[in-house]
Amino acid sequence: MYYNDHDPPHFHVRYGGDRALIAIDTLTVLEGRIPPRVLGLIVEWGTLHREELLADWTRSRKLELLKKIAPLA
Repeated sequence: MYYNDHDPPHFHVRYGGDRALIAIDTLTVLEGRIPPRVLGLIVEWGTLHREELLADWTRSRKLELLKKIAPLA
């Protein structure tokens, strides 16, 4: 997630040489490409942490310090 980034609320994903923007509300790829297996893990993680992602999105828009979000266990 980048500070003061453009709408809609999203986060950035990098995996190897692939990159994508993932919408927080739908957990769909807005731009870029990620392998399907990895996208499944991202969707699982995003589902578990959607409220935290939205809170960090709000913080980023206000240029406030973002909170770390736990990885999948």
